[in-house]
Formats: sequence, C-alpha cells, structure tokens
Amino acid sequence: MRQVALAGNPNVGKSTLFNALTGLHQHTGNWCGKTVELSRGSYTYKGRDYSVTDLPGSYTMGGQSAEEQVAGDFLASGGIDCLVILCDATCLERSLILPLRLLARYPRAVVCVNLMDEALREGKRIDIKALEAELQVPVVAAAAGKGQGLRELQEAVRQVCEGFAPILPREEQDEEACLLRAEALCRRVLSAEASATPSRTQRLDRILLHPLWGRLCLLLLLFFLFWLTIQGANYPSRGLQWCFDRLGEGLRWLLSPLPAPVQGAILDGIYATTARVVAVMLPPMAIFFPLFTLLEDLGYLPRVAYLTDGCFQRAGACGKQALTLCMGLGCNAAGVTGCRIIQDPRQKRMALLTNAFVPCNGRFPGLLFLIGLSFSGGSGLKGAAMLTGCLLLSFAMTLLASRLLGATVLRGEPGPFLLELPPYRRPRVGQVILHALRDRCLFVLGRAVAVAAPAGLLIWGLANVTVQGQSLLLYAARALEGPASLMGLSGAVLLAFVLGSPANELVLPVLMMILTAATGYGPSSDTEMGRILLQSGWAWKDSLCMLVFFLFHWPCTTTLLTIKKETGSLKWTALAALLPTAFGVILCILLNAVL
Repeated sequence: MRQVALAGNPNVGKSTLFNALTGLHQHTGNWCGKTVELSRGSYTYKGRDYSVTDLPGSYTMGGQSAEEQVAGDFLASGGIDCLVILCDATCLERSLILPLRLLARYPRAVVCVNLMDEALREGKRIDIKALEAELQVPVVAAAAGKGQGLRELQEAVRQVCEGFAPILPREEQDEEACLLRAEALCRRVLSAEASATPSRTQRLDRILLHPLWGRLCLLLLLFFLFWLTIQGANYPSRGLQWCFDRLGEGLRWLLSPLPAPVQGAILDGIYATTARVVAVMLPPMAIFFPLFTLLEDLGYLPRVAYLTDGCFQRAGACGKQALTLCMGLGCNAAGVTGCRIIQDPRQKRMALLTNAFVPCNGRFPGLLFLIGLSFSGGSGLKGAAMLTGCLLLSFAMTLLASRLLGATVLRGEPGPFLLELPPYRRPRVGQVILHALRDRCLFVLGRAVAVAAPAGLLIWGLANVTVQGQSLLLYAARALEGPASLMGLSGAVLLAFVLGSPANELVLPVLMMILTAATGYGPSSDTEMGRILLQSGWAWKDSLCMLVFFLFHWPCTTTLLTIKKETGSLKWTALAALLPTAFGVILCILLNAVL
C-alpha cells in the first residue's frame, strides 16, 4: 500500500479532500484548526491501494503549535511515497509559502490548488501549467467540495508513487526567501479582474464584524437559535415520551411472569430512566445541532472568536477560546479536545480548565425545564431570552475564571493570536444536517444512553433498598440537607447532581425518583414533573438556585476523563472539577442570602 500524506495551511480543504478521496466521513468545519489529530483512510486507484493521512493544518512544519509539531514529526518519520500539499486558490501568494519550504525536503510531492471555484467567482485566474513549470512538480486544480479534480489528483499521485514524475534536487530556502518567491510566482501565474464592488464576504463583515452591530447580531442569533430550539422541541419530546410510555406498558405485560423486583429493576430502573433521557434530549439536539453546524459551515464561528477576542485578551486568554466554548455547547468533552487549536500552552490550559463553564447539551433539558417551570410562563420568547441570559452569564464567569487563573496558577503574558477568517460559503444543507444528526446527535445520545441504563438500575436499587422503612436514597438526601440549604437547594437536589455525575442528562430523572421515593418511576412528562415539584413546596427561588448550579458545577465523568487524557495530570483534572463547582456554590449562597 502506497503511503500518501495531505499537508497545507489551516482551512484550505484538507479534510474535505480527505473525505472525498477515502469516503470516510470525518467532520469538516469552516474554521481554522479543526483537524487536531492525524486521521487515516484509504482508497483504490487503478488496482493499487493508497493509505491517506490527513495532517493538522500548519503554516510551518515543526513550529510552535502542537498541530505543527505533530505534522512535522510525522513527515520527519519517513515512509511517505507522496506528499500532497494543498494551496488556497483564493489567496495563492500566502498559501504558496508552505509548499516552497516543503518541496526542498520532500520532492516526491503533488501540489493541489484547491477552492478553484471560489477563486473564479472572485475573478481570479490561475495558470496551472505555468505554476507546474515554476514548481517543477505535478500541479492539479481542484474544488474538493464539489468533487472536481479528484481523478486528476489521483493520477498525479500515482505517477509520483510509481516514479514516473521527475524528482529534482532543490536548495532549502528560509521563510523570507520563500515569501519573496511566492510573491514573484503569483505575479507570473495569477491574474485577477479588478472589481469596483466589494465581495459578499466584505459586505457581510462590515456588519457582522462591527464592534456594535456585530455583537448585537450575535446576541440576536443566539436568541433565535434558543427560541427555535425551545419552540420546536416541546411537542416532539412529549410525543416521544408518550410512545415510550405505551411501549413500557407492553413491556410490562411481556415481563409480567417475572418476579416484581426484576420487573421493577428492568422497567422502572433501566427502561424508564433511559426513555426519559432520550425523550428529553433527542428533540432539542435534533434542532440545535444542525442549526449550529450550519453556522459552522457558513464560516460564522471564526467571527465569534474575532468579536470576543478583546474580552478574552483582557482576561489573559485569546479569542480562539470562543471556538472551544462553541464546541462545548454540544459536548464539554469535545470542547476540551478542541482546545488543541490554541497554540500558547498557558492559554490552552486556561481554556481547558474553563470549558465546563458553558452548558453542554446534557444540561440544556434541565435549564429549559426550570425556565419553563418558574420564569417563562409558557412563552417561548421569554424562555429564549432567559436561556440567552444564562449563556451570557456563563460567558462572563468564564472570563472571570480565566482572569483568576491568569493571576494565580497560570501567570504569564498573553501569547500571539492568529486567526484566519475564511470567506462565507453557502452551507451544504443536506450534508450538514446528515452529519449533525448522525455524528453529533447520535454520538451524544448514545453516550447518554450507555450511562443512563446502568445509572437507572443503580438509582432504582438505592430507592428500593430500605433501612427501618426509609430508602437509602432518602437517607443520602437527608445527609446532604445541611450544605444544600446554605445554597438554597434541598438535599434531594444536591444528591441528584452527585448521582448524575456520569451524565448531566440524569439529574432531573434522579431528582424525580428521590422526590417520589417510590418503587416506580413516577412522572412521564414535564408537566407531571412540575406538578411533583410544586407539591413538594417548590418556589421560583428554588428554580433560580438550581438553575445557577446547573450552569456551574463539576463536569461530567466523560469530560473529566478527557481532561485527564489531555493534561496527563490529576492535579489539573481536580482543578477543572473544583473551579466551576466553587463558582456555583458561591453564587448559590449569595442568591440564597439576598433573596
């Protein structure tokens, strides 16, 4: 099998080309630094198998960032039959610098000029034959997103691997010499039509990157996303729960010959808890994730980093942390992994330790329920406004936590912030929706189900094992009444958070089991859950304190394990758990004292 590697600057379409060549469905996002690990696949061309490795985006091989070091180390290890170096046709001069430096060390290469369709729309014409003559390696024009140029690229790779393309010795040049040569090359091979009108990207950025209007648009966009998620998720969630209830009745009939404890463990423990998690999580995920992914594919998320960079700089962090927070909205574990895109080690650790300050998808159902119970009055607009406010509070606390870390355990000067703003691109709606539902919704849902099933069994057991007429669950809840009361919470609520540590989706189902203290899983809808809480003396102050603790408490088990893997340190993992919890405890104590 021939070994092929894909190299290039960030955001030139390497992952898109990798998917097109191999048929694997690795996620591609329209912002820089998306690929932070080596990805491998294979394809067959003219009877020969080719192994393809997608390297992280790099401006120099073996540079300062972890991505550049990974890419440089991989190439230095040898064994590459052909190196495919991608360039961006829309900004050819800048993206030619990397090929000019790499070709001196890796002459068995093909240069792929990608995004030719976008360059043509901008009035840019590239003489591919002239560029090939200048570089003295095969050069292929492509538009990987549309599947254009793939066969030509495969043929060029085959010729290099089989020794049909000439391999010429070259002198290595420093960065300044490569920059000058790239400028001279572009003068000879690139022609651009002068345009009196600004491009679409320039027109949009005049508004979306404006210091005032840009931030206002961001707030309105968040409000719209949340409103659409809240309004759209209600009826499907109720319908799913109704279906699960009917299925549960059938299962109860089928399992009727079994002993009552076995029936209870299966139906009221495993099945009911898992069904509740799926019914609550799936509808909002199926709405939020596709919409969020459309913004990513459009190219808007880097603008979020640009707009928030000033705030992060004042906190000693950098704007790229906004991208990791956006990833954390889906899953904090994914956000922690995404912190690899931050080059400065100190700022990377700062982003990693504070990612759990933003609510992940597992916390959204609980937030939506509490907002609907005590604050929105059934209005989707009020609910969306409240949820947007929760997100702004999370953002503010993230900045405060970053500032504290920068003044204590992570002292140091802010590192350089380099972020490339890609052009706006028309989202591939069908592909984006399919990816969001399959790779994000099903992944998060599968993880939640895998945790909910055994956790439901454990919680059911605690609820049904009694000592002197009281369940172990109630004993544990009463033991936590003291510290919980200081925070404006009950022992049952605090115990629900503790037992829900494997996955935040479990907190509400666990709370309901504690409050009902029955052998069965009582509530089957949000309305019934609200009725049970109100009957227990629940007030709006209780909802507010629980809402704050939902926003700020320890990360789930999966996120903590990811932090341990990324840092290799139990100390930093413990700090990542204690930091948001300390914020939540302090805020809840203050609220309880004031209200």
